[in-house]
Amino acid sequence: MIIQEHNLPLFTEPGPYTDFDPFYHESIARNNGHRLIAGVDEAGRGPLAGPVTAAAVIIPERISLSGVKDSKKMSATAREKAYALIDEKAIAIGIGVVSHRAIDQSDILSASLAAMKLALQCLEPAPDFVLIDGIHKVPVDIPQMCIKRGDQLSMSISAASIIAKVYRDRIMCSYHNQFPEYGFDRHKGYGTRYHLSALRRHGPCRIHRLTFKGTR
Repeated sequence: MIIQEHNLPLFTEPGPYTDFDPFYHESIARNNGHRLIAGVDEAGRGPLAGPVTAAAVIIPERISLSGVKDSKKMSATAREKAYALIDEKAIAIGIGVVSHRAIDQSDILSASLAAMKLALQCLEPAPDFVLIDGIHKVPVDIPQMCIKRGDQLSMSISAASIIAKVYRDRIMCSYHNQFPEYGFDRHKGYGTRYHLSALRRHGPCRIHRLTFKGTR
C-alpha cells in the first residue's frame, strides 16, 4: 500500500530544547526563500487601564542580542537595556497602539490584532514573512506563522515582546503623572491589590477599560 502525504507543514516542531536554537523558525523561513522576517508580539491584554501595544521587529540574520528573551522573564532594568540594544541593531521596528476606548468598543483580541497590524504597517522595509506570538493570525496580506510560546522560542518575537512591553510601560508611567492616585507607575494598569483599592476609592478614570471586570 502506498501512503501519500499531503499538506506537509512548512514548519516542523523543534526537537528537544537541550540544544535550543532561538533562530530556528527564522532559519526555516529563510530556507524557504524569505529574507525580511518580522517577529510580532503585544503587551497589555490583561490590564484594567491603558492601551494595548504591539511591536514588529526585523533583526539581522543570527545577530547576537545578548540578554534578549521573553520580556515576562526579565526585570524592568534588563528590558530597558535590551530595548536600547534592539533599537540599535534592528533592521526595522514598528509599533502599534490601540486605545482603551477601542478596546471597549470591540474586544481585547480584536484590539490586539489591530495593534499588531499597525506595527507591521509601520515597518520600513516591509517584511516578506511574519512570526507571531500566539495562535491568531494578523489581518495583513503577508505570509505568516503563529507560534505558541513564540516569545520564548523565536529571537525575533522575543525582541518584539521587549519593545512592546517597554513602550507600553513608558505610556503608563506618563499616565501616572496625570492620575497619580492610581499608581500606574507601579502596576502599569494591571489589577493588583493596590490598583483595585484605588478603584474602590476613586472609581475609574478616563483611561480605564470600562468593559473589564474590576473597573465596573
